[in-house]
Amino acid sequence: MKYTHLGRSGLSVSRLCLGTMNFGPQTGEAASHAIMDAAHEHGINYFDTANVYGGSLGRGATEEILGNWFGSGGERRERTVLATKLYGDMTDRPNEGKLSALNIRRALDASLKRLKTDYVDIYQFHHVDRETPWDEIWQAIETAVAQGKILYAGSSNFAGWHIATAQEAARKRNFTGLVSEQSIYNLLTRDVELEVIPAARANGLGLIPWSPLHGGLLGGVLRKERDGKRRLEGRAAEALATHRDAIEAYEDLAAELGHEPGDVGLAWLLHQPAVTAPIIGPRTGEQLDAAVRALDVELDADTLDRLDKIFPGRKPAPENYAW
Repeated sequence: MKYTHLGRSGLSVSRLCLGTMNFGPQTGEAASHAIMDAAHEHGINYFDTANVYGGSLGRGATEEILGNWFGSGGERRERTVLATKLYGDMTDRPNEGKLSALNIRRALDASLKRLKTDYVDIYQFHHVDRETPWDEIWQAIETAVAQGKILYAGSSNFAGWHIATAQEAARKRNFTGLVSEQSIYNLLTRDVELEVIPAARANGLGLIPWSPLHGGLLGGVLRKERDGKRRLEGRAAEALATHRDAIEAYEDLAAELGHEPGDVGLAWLLHQPAVTAPIIGPRTGEQLDAAVRALDVELDADTLDRLDKIFPGRKPAPENYAW
């Protein structure tokens, strides 16, 4: 396994981040525990979750699955860089969501209880809160840091100017601020190249892409469709219809390289200078093993250029739309 620092921090994390959103609603607890054990065996030390994950089992269920795994011993917690998130409403009562100082205190304590740990390595804002001032947010986070309940703060789904505003408010308080940003980023969805990536790099944040294979569209979907192994419906089917020619060219390129399409999609992200670790969300151990293969895929400049021609990216703003 390869490791790198998370943004400008001194924290070392694996180049792949284990996403746990499927744990519970898609993957049972025993199988989830087996996947986490296998992730450690592969050297993956960076795990991501959120207080709202749990699907049909109820919000908080995924954190409880992780907590039971940590509670089974074997230095599982000590070997894990743990990231969780808050923002979404946990109940229909007031102050049970977003980023008020009250909810930060309550949500953090509730997550710690479910996770069976006394601290979280990275506490992330799942969405920007347009109604709570940054001074209030940072004061609450500073308190949690002083209490030893969290070590770092991160963001998710922020715009570039949100990152800049958050960091400026933190600097005025002589506080570290954000060390990471989670955004959707893959060959098909490259909007973050406009302003989010430049803002993250300028402010020392590591980029953590979610949906690195765009819901499976970059994972060999056409071949699976031909083999009768997958049938898309709804938005996924519409997206495939829109991008079919590009995806066909992409799968042909992967075959030419002798790699699985999903390996190429993940490897492309790992070749992007702003990216710390894509979030992989395996439902099975086999899917985890497949994701790890991408770490050994080297893409030369010609291949990267061909991928850019198939899936055109963005220049940083304002060059993308001005002279």
